Amino acid sequence: MTQAATDPRADAQNRPVRAARPAAKPHGQWKVDGTAPLNANESWKQQDGGLNVRERIEQIYSQQGFDSIEETDLHGRFRWWGLYTQRKPGIEGGKTATLQPHELEDRYFMLRVRIDGGALNTRQLRVIAQISVDFARGSADLTDRQNIQLHWIRIEDVPEIWQRLESVGLSTTEACGDVPRVILGSPVAGIAADEIIDPSPLINELADRFIGDPELANLPRKYKTAITGHPSQDVVHEINDFALVGVVHPSLGAGYDLWVGGGLSTSARLAERLGVFVEPVVAAEVWLGVTSIFRDYGYRRMRTKARLKFLMNDWGPVKFREVLETEYLGYALPDGPAAAKPTSPGDHIGVHEQKDGRRYIGVAPTVGRVSGEKLLALASVIEAHGSQRLRTTPHQKLVILDVPGERVESLLAAIEPLGLTAKPSIFRRSTIACTGIEYCKLAIVETKVTAATAITELEKRLADLVDSGELVDPIALHINGCPNSCARIQTADIGLKGMMLPTPDGDPAPGFQVHLGGGLASSNREEAGLGRTIRGLKVTAQDLPDYVERVVRSFVAGRDPEETFAQWAHRVDEDIVK
Repeated sequence: MTQAATDPRADAQNRPVRAARPAAKPHGQWKVDGTAPLNANESWKQQDGGLNVRERIEQIYSQQGFDSIEETDLHGRFRWWGLYTQRKPGIEGGKTATLQPHELEDRYFMLRVRIDGGALNTRQLRVIAQISVDFARGSADLTDRQNIQLHWIRIEDVPEIWQRLESVGLSTTEACGDVPRVILGSPVAGIAADEIIDPSPLINELADRFIGDPELANLPRKYKTAITGHPSQDVVHEINDFALVGVVHPSLGAGYDLWVGGGLSTSARLAERLGVFVEPVVAAEVWLGVTSIFRDYGYRRMRTKARLKFLMNDWGPVKFREVLETEYLGYALPDGPAAAKPTSPGDHIGVHEQKDGRRYIGVAPTVGRVSGEKLLALASVIEAHGSQRLRTTPHQKLVILDVPGERVESLLAAIEPLGLTAKPSIFRRSTIACTGIEYCKLAIVETKVTAATAITELEKRLADLVDSGELVDPIALHINGCPNSCARIQTADIGLKGMMLPTPDGDPAPGFQVHLGGGLASSNREEAGLGRTIRGLKVTAQDLPDYVERVVRSFVAGRDPEETFAQWAHRVDEDIVK
């Protein structure tokens, strides 16, 4: 499939097609280099697939305890079932890069409950909540991948947890690992009055057909999917490996626009449109085709280059489309239109009318932090108000569905004591944070408490701007405990990457490198883009509220009419944002 360097065609951005260059070393692409493993990670995946570890967990490890767990299972295959060892309490961030995994880790696990499309009913919510109470010390975090994460899980309790989850149609299958991770879906799929197309049947089909399929359980690295049919483009599609966005074709009707090759971490790259229209009837096969390209052509030699975004960067969308159509589908996809720019936020906060006349209500906790006890109480509140359905969101929020109009105010009052509100401040609404040093072995700094403290401070300090109407739109503040960008720092108005900063007395202090002016379509930005990194712009965790207040006041004072924070942050001199 190598193209000549003189190929005159152009890709979707009117750039010349990139010619493939011979690699100095093989990339480990199965269809090019063969399947012989080129590193230890690929070796153990071939020797014994990650899905196979479940039997050992149930029959050996849960009965003989933590010390019986084989090392490759513990640090490798366990991920295929949503399990990571969590960080041992008391290890400071400065030691994250110097200690070995066994020195950093505790004898407890983070367990990630997979929730494709974010779709839950109250029975399922109760099961998760009771697992939290019984086995996870009450811990529960809503993630920006629509999962719920629990902590303090013992290996002895995992089989019982699986049994409870699976009794209500939930699982932890492939919640982590080199596999198709949870499928992001519009939180208002099937119920929003302004929906273009309902992706629920497609999401369910993908989960039922392909999750747990051994043929797709050894990808080069993780693989993220996002599908929405809502005009707010509410699934952060630009930063996923595979994404479908609802559009209407002028002759073929409602379907999807296909995006491929997005991802953040330390080498951020936005996905690109292939320029095709995907009809609903072939959408599952298109997903399988793209996923199979990643399996067969993805780079496996180096873990740092093993995401689909690196293959897309080298191939470009023209070649990617050609390979998809000729090698995997066997037919050409029609050209398709791009989706229109969203005109409403994609977090769905507030009260909205459903297509059936009932209401859906988007509510915000503080940076995704909830608890088992609160989730049990929430299930009771939802049921008492005539509903049995809710959704998690890609923004660490919840959406309660099917509420009769006359019950809305009562429900809003009932959830306030649970730390949930449909009328959050602009700071609480737009701030997200990763797990941080509290539980994560990769983290360098604390995040959840830092974010909650910043929200409280900014609500007080900037109340004058909010009350006067000078500051109306939320300014997204994303706080990450390490460089890996689980909290999407490069796509925030103000993104903060955790690091240890030097101090005058020589004792490093937790702090952040600052990224400014990122944003995605769902944030109402003119166009998606990555944040601006300014050399030397760092702030300590203690000084974070001071810095954000100073930058926001500078923005309000110096912006042009109708200028967004992202536009302003990219325009102004460095001295203004330092």
